[in-house]
Amino acid sequence: MSAEHLTELGFYALAGHAADPTTIIGEARDGEALGLGSAFVSERFNVKDAPTLCGALAASTERLGIATAATNHNTRHPMVTATFSATMHALTGGRFSLGLGRGFDALFDVMGLPRVTSAQLTDVAEILRTLWRDESVVGHDGPAGTYPYLHTGAGIDGPVPIILVALGPKTLELAGRIADGVVLHTFFGDAALTDSVAAVRRGAEQAGRDPASVRVWSVLATIGDHLDEEARLRKLVGRMATYFQAYGDILVQVNGWDPAVLARFRQAPVVTGARGALDATATVDELHALAELIPDEWLAASATGTAEQCAATVVEQLDLGADSVILHGATPAELAPVVEAYRSVRPAGATGLPANPGWMAV
Repeated sequence: MSAEHLTELGFYALAGHAADPTTIIGEARDGEALGLGSAFVSERFNVKDAPTLCGALAASTERLGIATAATNHNTRHPMVTATFSATMHALTGGRFSLGLGRGFDALFDVMGLPRVTSAQLTDVAEILRTLWRDESVVGHDGPAGTYPYLHTGAGIDGPVPIILVALGPKTLELAGRIADGVVLHTFFGDAALTDSVAAVRRGAEQAGRDPASVRVWSVLATIGDHLDEEARLRKLVGRMATYFQAYGDILVQVNGWDPAVLARFRQAPVVTGARGALDATATVDELHALAELIPDEWLAASATGTAEQCAATVVEQLDLGADSVILHGATPAELAPVVEAYRSVRPAGATGLPANPGWMAV
């Protein structure tokens, strides 16, 4: 018998760099047995294809919520995205959410793909919802593209929730306007978290929606002392360093951190000489060098210490306004002590959320 379902908690399947996608099956089963509510899939253009991994999660579980967090709409035709989502909805009995995000402009430039805009996200969300209602899209010419005729005929029993992965205030407000759920970002300090939740609620209210109807997931790097030193360094310092490689400016801006520190970080030889994503390629010595470049107060935007201390930080995320928390950077097996400690401090108000991570109410 698996543990009580903690629908307010999730984890990232195959978090970070993953060379062997088959490990997702064991993670899915471990996560469900542990009682975690949802598994999130972040897509990379290697062996982390989102639809394939979501299918593996569906086949390996019975009650685990499943979501992409995120895929990018510009990498697939909307008919492909619509049918993938409809198939997952039918396959899982309604446990699936489609998570979309902006992605990386520089990557799309070299791939020859259009950059993602707010107008496109708004447009594609309406296209997808129309198709999921078993209606036709006829003569569409909008920001997401030109489509003479789209129709799936899937006839699914209800909509697929759309989650938007958001970092900056404009995208957060957009999420409040058009999305059913929102996934924030790792390493948000307390002020950044409360400001982000407020931006989502503000966007929903401006659109005439119930602000409380949008489910907000915080993403909390959860790196307990029960892990060995190298694992803690790679999952904490290495991961933050990797984010700084990709989009450090916006992460620093959202948190109100000193951009001069980020500039010094980028100029350091251990960074300029990086052989790829630092969480995957840095040696232990390089990880220690990276740790010297990142202020402790920046790294403190995470759950560290004993299992009990990590669990207390999870509760703090809920107290700060998040509806749910993704325990990021560790496998379910690595999260087990934290989850068990959390059960003894679980807030009464955290119960009752749907298994599908995109819905606030059944």
